[in-house]
Amino acid sequence: MLTVPTPELPAPVTTAAWLPPDDALRTELHNEVHARPSARIRLPALIVYVAVLNEGISRQAECEHLRLLPGQSDLELERLQGNFLRLRLDGVTVKWERHTEFTRYSIVQPLPEHAALGACEPDLLGSLALPQHWFAQIPGRTVAAVQLAMVNAPLDEASTLMAQAVTWLGGRTVVASLMGSNPSPSAGLLSEPPNRHGYGHPMGHSWALTQFRLQADGFERILVIAPEGTSQTRAGRIAARLLELETYRLMALRGLPMAKALGPMLAQAEGALVRITAQLENKSASDQELLDTLVSLAASVERATAENNYRFSATQAYHTLVRQRITELREKAIPGTQTIGEFMQRRLSPAMATVAATGQRLASLSERVARTSDLLRTRVDIATELQNQQLLEKLTHGQATQLRLQSTVEGLSIAAISYYVISLLLYGGKALKAAGLPINPEMAAGALVPVVLWMVWRTTQRIHAKLYVAH
Repeated sequence: MLTVPTPELPAPVTTAAWLPPDDALRTELHNEVHARPSARIRLPALIVYVAVLNEGISRQAECEHLRLLPGQSDLELERLQGNFLRLRLDGVTVKWERHTEFTRYSIVQPLPEHAALGACEPDLLGSLALPQHWFAQIPGRTVAAVQLAMVNAPLDEASTLMAQAVTWLGGRTVVASLMGSNPSPSAGLLSEPPNRHGYGHPMGHSWALTQFRLQADGFERILVIAPEGTSQTRAGRIAARLLELETYRLMALRGLPMAKALGPMLAQAEGALVRITAQLENKSASDQELLDTLVSLAASVERATAENNYRFSATQAYHTLVRQRITELREKAIPGTQTIGEFMQRRLSPAMATVAATGQRLASLSERVARTSDLLRTRVDIATELQNQQLLEKLTHGQATQLRLQSTVEGLSIAAISYYVISLLLYGGKALKAAGLPINPEMAAGALVPVVLWMVWRTTQRIHAKLYVAH
């Protein structure tokens, strides 16, 4: 069974006398290493593990489901705020962990006697301490479900041990690894207790065997064989690495269906972009038509990017975690079998390459659409500049014509004003003659015509000069 002490965090200390004020996140970040304490598992043990997607599932819903466990009806929601909770029941331990995209439930109990090494595909669910409906009602959608059995047996007789393990798993082909093999002295990765030479045990500390197949009950099975004397902390680390490895593998593969679904859309978009570029080069379509087509294409590409970018990034992150967990297993091949890491990477790598290539293809298409948009924008800007130049030339020509017309009108205006002035002078002369003055009005008006013309022209020039200075 699982026996793990509650982690004891250091008591808060007052730093005012010795240190500057704490950053708001200092305590939270410092205690992050204690957020998910390692389990201690006593062999032989059975671990039933379920990981569900938690999109749209609140902590309140998960807390209400945990309250259905025996003796947990008063479970407080505040205990789920730290993303980790361990509940000890009668003969079984339940562990709850919430991650960004999924929530993990681990049920640890002693391995039933009928499921010991040597049994033939034993029934494990019938001996669980928790009822079936509790598992079926876990909020969320199942992404991983594993029955992990951990037994004790010496690792000396490899052929006999392998035959028993294959029988336990149902007699089909298995993938197996000798875990904890001795690394090179320069590797610096020594989790084994050092022997008298200073290095870990060269033969490894345990076997892990699986088929990577879903059983009729929806679970897959993993068998771990470790010799007597295996520490509870080591057993906990082995279980954690194997379960995390399988969960992260499945989460990494969630990007593959999206990548496959994007293939036809990307091919169609790339063909459309080629046609747009050809029309742009040959000038066989109007700018407005090209712009409408390009905007529609850019919108579809950006929508695909927004819908899939997070999934592709998450796939790469999960794949990195898978590689790390495989490295931490420190596997060594068992004769006649393929290691877990080799099996997984050989089948996982093509899927990850497909996702990475699709993500790069989508990003490249977005960049090419942007460059084509720049080319079209440049062509539109050049056409606009030519139109503006032509319009400016028309305006300049119109202003010149208007200036000439204005000069002509001004000349006619000078003549008209002079005519009216001469007429007034003529009427004035006639009035003086009628008053008895010896004057010839017609002769006087004729003599004043040049003077009047000069004065009117001069006045017009002064008005022009004042307007020029005002502007």
